[in-house]
Amino acid sequence: MPKMKSKGAVKVRFRVSKSGKVKSNRPGRGHMRASKSAKARRRLRTPIIFPDNWGKMIRKMLGK
Repeated sequence: MPKMKSKGAVKVRFRVSKSGKVKSNRPGRGHMRASKSAKARRRLRTPIIFPDNWGKMIRKMLGK
């Protein structure tokens, strides 16, 4: 059986850390951030770390 192709959109949006956790940037970072509070803007800097069940699904789509 041939290998599963990795999904291009997933390759762009997600990355896997050394420990195997899946991370991505938070949405809402493009423009119109001046209207958000300072606390909200600080929170946007931290990446999203996905739980194991989502991580397993995303890693499968990445082909890893």
